[in-house]
Amino acid sequence: MRTLESVAFSEVLGVYGKDHPAARSHASNTNEDGEKNLHRAHALLGSWYRAELDRADILGVVLPWHLGESGERELVPRTGLTVGQAAEIIRADPDAYARANPVCAAKLDRFARTPMTPVYLSTHPVDHVDYAGLRVREGLIHLDGLHRMLGWEVAGRLAREACVEVFLADFPGRSRDGATPRGVGEAA
Repeated sequence: MRTLESVAFSEVLGVYGKDHPAARSHASNTNEDGEKNLHRAHALLGSWYRAELDRADILGVVLPWHLGESGERELVPRTGLTVGQAAEIIRADPDAYARANPVCAAKLDRFARTPMTPVYLSTHPVDHVDYAGLRVREGLIHLDGLHRMLGWEVAGRLAREACVEVFLADFPGRSRDGATPRGVGEAA
């Protein structure tokens, strides 16, 4: 992970709203839920950073419970899985997964082909029932972008796209790579 700069929460919301409007018409639009997670992370951690992640970083992102868009087959248990683990479940039998979870599979397919947009992460689980049972309590935790990250990985795009932009909620002045992000602690 490479931390680029600290960013204001208003910028995070602006980018998110442009890429993921709550009013967008598509099956199982969860953009409003994603925005609520951004607010939860901001209340918990208070600082945001723009960073770049490579494929290994993305594969290690922890996902919260996910039933596969109200499908018949749970993709991520309440204890969580990484993007890499969830991608392997899908790869093991993609046809069966698509039959059991058609809305989720359609999202994965769509994001396998659309332009890559930023992913939203936190260094700690937010206060929501989907995150309550996570075994991992610190690291790179998903806030929004589950279908994008999985769609990219299953389609092989992460191998070609070595750098993924993320917005990361973290405690003030601390980044995941140990460096102080640009703008943190600098005189105004």
